[in-house]
Amino acid sequence: MERVPMTVQGEKMLRKELERLKNHERPKIVQAISDARALGDLKENAEYHAAREQQSFIEGRIRDIEAKLSAARVIDVQHLDNDGKVIFGSTVSLLLEADQTTVTYQIVGDDEADVKANKISVHSPLARALVGKYVDDVVDVETPHRVDHYEIVKVVYH
Repeated sequence: MERVPMTVQGEKMLRKELERLKNHERPKIVQAISDARALGDLKENAEYHAAREQQSFIEGRIRDIEAKLSAARVIDVQHLDNDGKVIFGSTVSLLLEADQTTVTYQIVGDDEADVKANKISVHSPLARALVGKYVDDVVDVETPHRVDHYEIVKVVYH
């Protein structure tokens, strides 16, 4: 089984969702199925079919999260010495040379990626270009319309 990198925060987020699904959503849906069965004929019982569909979704999500957690390789960068190298889990401030704007991203696992929260997947083109580089290095990232040049301004392990 291939190990999948995950930050400590990402693991906590998945464990919290798993706990919610198992201890809150699953019992609610079991009760909804029981209530729908009590209404009689299951062939024409829309509540029953909707509850069963929801149960299927919840059980699938539980299996998905459990598989991800079992394959996770949790990386806590707080315990590593920061030598200015961009690694998984680090937060990187970049200067976009084209317009001199600064952007900051944390490099995270696929499930944690959220561009609106400035978290990019380790498998994204930008992250792949950054990993292994150091503060003051310039990286070139090819986009569909151009090549962007970023200077690594700061690397934080938190």
